[in-house]
Amino acid sequence: MPQNGGVLNGSTRFDHTNYFEMMPSNALELAMWLEADRMRSLKITPETLKNQQDVVSEEVRANVLNQPYGAFEWLGLPQKANTNWYNAHNFYGDLSDLAAANLDDVKTFYDTYYAPNNAVLVVTGDVTPDEVMTLAKKHFGAIPSRPLPPRPDISEPAQTSEKFFEESDKLARTPAVAFGYHLPERMTRDFFALSLLDPLLVGDESAKLYQALVKENQIASGASGGFNYGLGNNFDYNGPMLYAFRVDYRPDLKGSDVIAVVDKVIGAIQEHGITEDELRQAKVNFRSSFLENIEGCSIPGFGRSDLLAALALYDDDPNRINTILAELDKVTVADVRQAATKYLVPANRTSIDRRPVGGGK
Repeated sequence: MPQNGGVLNGSTRFDHTNYFEMMPSNALELAMWLEADRMRSLKITPETLKNQQDVVSEEVRANVLNQPYGAFEWLGLPQKANTNWYNAHNFYGDLSDLAAANLDDVKTFYDTYYAPNNAVLVVTGDVTPDEVMTLAKKHFGAIPSRPLPPRPDISEPAQTSEKFFEESDKLARTPAVAFGYHLPERMTRDFFALSLLDPLLVGDESAKLYQALVKENQIASGASGGFNYGLGNNFDYNGPMLYAFRVDYRPDLKGSDVIAVVDKVIGAIQEHGITEDELRQAKVNFRSSFLENIEGCSIPGFGRSDLLAALALYDDDPNRINTILAELDKVTVADVRQAATKYLVPANRTSIDRRPVGGGK
C-alpha cells in the first residue's frame, strides 16, 4: 500500500478490531482486494504466529510494562472497576497468555469472527456508491457467512461502594491518580447529558477540574479524562464503559487529597447545577470536537469512517452520524444535574493511586 501513496494500519479496541487504509481513489480496488483476501484466506503458519507473538509482546513491553504508570488509566482501571470477566480482564494481553496461544486457537478465532456477516465495510472519499458496491460484490460476494456464537453476557452489576487501590511504580517520578465512574448505557439521555458535562470538567485549562486542581489549589500539574479514555470516543464501544480521569499531582500529597477536591467540584454541580451559558459553551465545544474527529487530523477521513463503522456495528444505523448533534442539543441543565447526581458519586467510583516506589508519604 505505501507504494501506492497510502497508509494502512489497524487496532483492537474493547469491542472491535479495525483495519484501515488511506489511498488514492484509483487504488480503491487494490484495497478492497486486500481486505477481502484478509477475510477469505489468512495464511497462518508457526512462523507467522511466532512473529506476531513477538511483535505484540514487544508492544506490551514498550507501551505498558516499561512505561511509567503502565497505562493504568485505561488498562488498569477497568480491571479494578469491573467484576464481569469480559470487562475486567487484561484485554491488551498478559505476556503468558500471548505466549500460550497456539495455531488451533488462532485458526478457530479467525474462522469464527473474520466473516462478512460479522464485519462492516466503510469507504469514504472521492468514490461513488455504485463503484463501491460493484467492487464489494466482486471481492466479498463469494465469501461465505459463518455461524456466529451467542453473544456473551457482558452486563456489569451495579457498583454499590467505592473502590480505592494503592499501587507502587518503579518507573514513575511523581504520583498520579486515575479514577472512573460507571457510565449509563450509550445513546441514552443520561449518556448525552454526561457527554456535555465532560468538556466542562476536563475539556481544557478553563475546565472546572483543571481550575480547581491546578490553578486554585495548586496540587496537580494536569487533569485529563473522557469516555472510553485513551482508546476511542463516546460512540465507538458497545458495552459497559467508564468515565475515566487521570490527575498527576504533588509528591507531598496523596490520591485521596485529589479526590477530595474532585468531590467538591462535582458536589457543586450536583447541588447547584450548571448555568445555561455553561451548557451552551459545552455544546459548542462538543460540536467542535465531534466535527474535528470526523474530519481527522493525522489521518484525514479516518474519524468519519471509524464512526460510521461503529454506528453500523452497534446501532445498525450509520445515518445516526447525522443525528447525534441534534440529540445533544436537546440536553437541558436539569438533565446534566440529574445525570451528575446519579452517576458521579463515590459509590460508583473506582480509584487507583499510583506512586513512585519509596516516594512521598
